[in-house]
Amino acid sequence: MKSFTLFKFRTMSRDTASVASHLASRSSITLFGRFLRKRKLDELPQLWNVLKGDMSLVGPRPNLFNQEELIQARDALDVYSVRPGITGLAQVKGIDMSSPQLLAKTDAEMISTLSVVNYFKYIFLTVAGKGQGDKVSR
Repeated sequence: MKSFTLFKFRTMSRDTASVASHLASRSSITLFGRFLRKRKLDELPQLWNVLKGDMSLVGPRPNLFNQEELIQARDALDVYSVRPGITGLAQVKGIDMSSPQLLAKTDAEMISTLSVVNYFKYIFLTVAGKGQGDKVSR
């Protein structure tokens, strides 16, 4: 696992704790942030990460440095053998905010079944709005 800076538009207020977005309070998301997230535009800056070679378009979503359970589960299933991606199977299935174990298992399934057809299928489904996006607590 290699650390890198993930580029995204700021959608939460500056004083929000560094947690996965689904664990953040809904009140921490700015009005403009809601607009960006609803349309999945907050992901656009990550294309810079793809161009730099830090990420791929399709792969397991990068995790935060403090998501220890997810890191251990992914490490056990060799998920870090591929570059992280902007979208993947967990996102189009709408389970990207599930338990660390289910997420790691789904990431491993995606890696083992990834083909050129599936690669473009995940991109198409993401652009078409499949999946739930980042849900946060009320």
